[in-house]
Amino acid sequence: MTPAASHPPQPSRIVLSGARPTGRLHWGNYTGALENWVQLQGSYRCFFMVADWHVLTTALDRAADIPANTREMVLDWLGAGLDPDRSVLFVQSQIKEHAELYLLLAMLVSMGRLERNPTFKEQIRDLNLGGEISYGHLGYPVLQAADILAYRAHAVPVGEDQVPHLELTREMARRFNHLFGEVFPEPEALLTKFPRFPGTDGKRMSKSLGNTIEIAASPQEIRDRLKPAFTDPARLRRNDPGHPEVCGIYTYWQKFAPAEAAQTASECRGAQRGCVDCKRMLADHAIAVFAPLRERRARYENDPASVADIVAAGCTAARAAAAATMEHARAAIHVG
Repeated sequence: MTPAASHPPQPSRIVLSGARPTGRLHWGNYTGALENWVQLQGSYRCFFMVADWHVLTTALDRAADIPANTREMVLDWLGAGLDPDRSVLFVQSQIKEHAELYLLLAMLVSMGRLERNPTFKEQIRDLNLGGEISYGHLGYPVLQAADILAYRAHAVPVGEDQVPHLELTREMARRFNHLFGEVFPEPEALLTKFPRFPGTDGKRMSKSLGNTIEIAASPQEIRDRLKPAFTDPARLRRNDPGHPEVCGIYTYWQKFAPAEAAQTASECRGAQRGCVDCKRMLADHAIAVFAPLRERRARYENDPASVADIVAAGCTAARAAAAATMEHARAAIHVG
């Protein structure tokens, strides 16, 4: 499982995406992003980034956890099928060109534009930050823009909540190109089919809510997490007709066993299948879906030198690409 000496021919269009390293990933991460990344490898030249600097914008007190969380996340990436022979897997902080481009782009956007960002407003509310907002937090969409534009990405796979950030990136690319000549493409959004995946409580799956099921969960852990999971609150008895459209378990059926989803819905509405049996049957399908991911992850976990080599090779490739971009940007702006 060491990196190949040479890569096969790559598509010309570039995708950049990344995630903050917060440890092991869950089903929501898989359906909302990771599964899509794996599929994109056949159509784009893909750069996938461990966004460790972004952790510092809202979790500076947890910086010591970043190395271990990075390792767990990369293992999940490799287990899910990200292929280092087809994609560049790298760590953001190892590519200093991101910081240089971040500085240049910061000159192209106003404070008011950053403060109007709807996602930023939501974070202020959800994190109860009040007036305690760091300059880095306010400016993290500019850092995201630098992450994307450093590779002159043509597309970015995002959830619906990230579209405002991408539009800000497009604005900065347009402004730079208008002032200094064409350097950056305007990246387009690639929305995923399951951008918001329900947790075991019916709310959006999130570690902060404690409603997740990990990609690497064992078969027994999957069964244990599904047993108390949210179903139809109006279905109090086994013979009550159900309403699958409000049931989180039915969403799991649609994702992990779509060929049987229609029959599941029919039997639920007709009270022919109880919730306990439905969860047990669903668990069998989910276990089968994630079995090859768990097995592949375990092989990488038992070969840490190989994982380190993959990340090192990815950082080397990312650094070369970002350095080439910065040569163009410096020449255009006549600085550096």
